[in-house]
Amino acid sequence: MDFAALKEECLACRRCGLCETRRHVVFGQGVETAEVMFVGEGPGANEDEQGLPFVGRSGQLLDRYLEAIDLDRNKNIFIANIVKCRPPENRDPTPEESAACLPWLRAQFVLLRPRIVVCLGRIAAQQLISRDFSVTKDHGKFFDKQGTLFMATLHPAALLRNPGSKPSAFGDFVALRDKINEVCDHTYPK
Repeated sequence: MDFAALKEECLACRRCGLCETRRHVVFGQGVETAEVMFVGEGPGANEDEQGLPFVGRSGQLLDRYLEAIDLDRNKNIFIANIVKCRPPENRDPTPEESAACLPWLRAQFVLLRPRIVVCLGRIAAQQLISRDFSVTKDHGKFFDKQGTLFMATLHPAALLRNPGSKPSAFGDFVALRDKINEVCDHTYPK
């Protein structure tokens, strides 16, 4: 299956109750040859409205951090979420909703085969790195999982609520840039 076919199937998904309240499925956005994949927890109101990930205030902050290390969703990365539909009132996805949606993320992962996965926030990190992952303690550290490096950083929405955490989160992006230079072949022009 290719990306276009996967997206077409995903946009028609009815695997959980979130399909009843969504406006749009937020499949993801980016380059299909990306070596770096960012994964958040789920769409918010702006994302549900536009059908694109990280387009609200937190997405604008994320884009500034990405730009600072020469990453861009239209140029060299892919951004997705654990769940593809907005949980009502932006609540955390339930375990059942996450389980119903994870096959979509796994299929994206298989097609992309990223060298690095960056988890944006606690929910994504606990789903993809470790159930007991503490994003406040372990952000910015890389974990090798069967040849793919995983790293978590603070969710951009958390940074908007706690601006004092922005410098340490930016440090994570600097570490990411260094790791990309070390392990990726074409994310940055050589």
